[in-house]
Amino acid sequence: MNALHTPTETVRIDLADRSYDILIGENLLGEAGTYGQLPKAAAALIVTNTTVSPLYEAALRQALSAHYKSIHSIQLPDGEVYKDWLTLNLVFDSLLSQACDRKTVLFALGGGVVGDMTGFAAASFMRGVPFVQVPTTLLAQVDSSVGGKTAINHPMGKNMIGAFYQPQRVVCDLSVLKTLPAREISAGLAEIIKYGPIADMPFFEWIDAHIDALRACEPKAMAHAVRKSCEIKAHVVGQDEREAGLRAILNFGHTFGHAIEAGLGYGEWLHGEAVGCGMVMAAHLSQAMGLIDEPFVQRLTGLIARAGLPTKGPVLNDKDNAGQYLALMLHDKKSVAGDIQFVLIEGPGKARVSAAPEAMVRAVIDRCCA
Repeated sequence: MNALHTPTETVRIDLADRSYDILIGENLLGEAGTYGQLPKAAAALIVTNTTVSPLYEAALRQALSAHYKSIHSIQLPDGEVYKDWLTLNLVFDSLLSQACDRKTVLFALGGGVVGDMTGFAAASFMRGVPFVQVPTTLLAQVDSSVGGKTAINHPMGKNMIGAFYQPQRVVCDLSVLKTLPAREISAGLAEIIKYGPIADMPFFEWIDAHIDALRACEPKAMAHAVRKSCEIKAHVVGQDEREAGLRAILNFGHTFGHAIEAGLGYGEWLHGEAVGCGMVMAAHLSQAMGLIDEPFVQRLTGLIARAGLPTKGPVLNDKDNAGQYLALMLHDKKSVAGDIQFVLIEGPGKARVSAAPEAMVRAVIDRCCA
């Protein structure tokens, strides 16, 4: 290995018989050894998209050829707008037309959309086949590929149809981040920033000090950020795999963020952009509830802005913008008996999930939207 490369690190997701490793390092994707000791099968299916395929599919195919007799692939259209039943069915069409069996291993090569859909396909095909996450975006490496949440969107809400289904392995190749546009890096930074206010203020301080290095994709800084994010998520998921309690804090910024995505139309804003803005709104709501002070809200908002993310919410309805947000948030998966549940910052490094008075939520939306 080149001495300049960061060493490969392993983060373990501890879920008894569903435990698995997250491998974090450089030049992992094209190495045959990366995929050793996975479930044996005659065939593998690479699920990717039209953007990622020309960049990395050949390298992954070559690496997998040491382990599988037949390697099939399917290239899905790229974008959140295609995270639906119609596109998911293309994966099933491919599996069935190639006469794949229940030992076939699926490899998700792409960002969060590809990972979510491949995982859901793996959970569903023949009632469950193995799959491996090979995330190629920063957001997928630090969040969506880890923890077993798989889903597709519905016109009325994001990630409404899906399953909890754990991968066999997650391969975070830091080298692939170098081909990402700046906008995608910023989107991933939203999910990294999220971990600080909810769970780890020293990490928040570190992000604050290294945000420029992260935006520049500096390898040492990026390796630390990905590893630390995966460690925090692994700790939370290990305690609460199916979001019965603690895991819900990982949705900080997502209640508002999902409303933004659904309200604008999927793909208009990247998921990370919506989450970044959603964190600002959730912080203002936390302050309105008397949980944190104005300086902390301003510091978080400033960091989100420095990450290249929006801090003002879009207007979704000229006549009743807050009402539109509230209607969309009612479809959030955390809602209980018609009450919208928000992830609030209870104090720096600590979060809780609770409802909030509608008038207060409306005031926050009005204050935070452009």
